Amino acid sequence: MREEPTPLSRHLRVREEHGHTVLELRGEIDIASAAEISPLLDRLTGRERARVVLDLRPVEFFDCSGLRLVSRARRRVLERGGRLHLVCVHPLTLRVLTVTGLTRVLPPHPDLESALGASDAL
Repeated sequence: MREEPTPLSRHLRVREEHGHTVLELRGEIDIASAAEISPLLDRLTGRERARVVLDLRPVEFFDCSGLRLVSRARRRVLERGGRLHLVCVHPLTLRVLTVTGLTRVLPPHPDLESALGASDAL
C-alpha cells in the first residue's frame, strides 16, 4: 500500500511502502538543508533492521553535504543490520556519487520499484 509522503521538512518527505521506509530528499541538498535534514535522517535510520530507500529523484542540487548525509545514513542502517538502497537518475548527482566512489558501495537504482525489489531479493 502506498501512503502519501509526510513532509518532515521542506527537503525531506517520508512514507512507508511495501515494508520499507522511503526517504525522499527534495530540492537543493547543501549545507543549510543538510543541517535541517540530518537530525531527522538520524532518527529514521537509527532503528534495528530498518529497510530504507533513499530517493534522490526530486533533488535539484547535491554537494558534499548531501554526500555526507547519504554516507551517514548508509553507515547507520548497516550498523543496525538493516538494508539501504538508493534511487538516483539526475546526471549531475550521479556524477558526484560516482566520482567519490559512493556508487561502488551503494549502487543507484533508476526507479523506486527496482530499489524495493532489490531489497526484497536479499
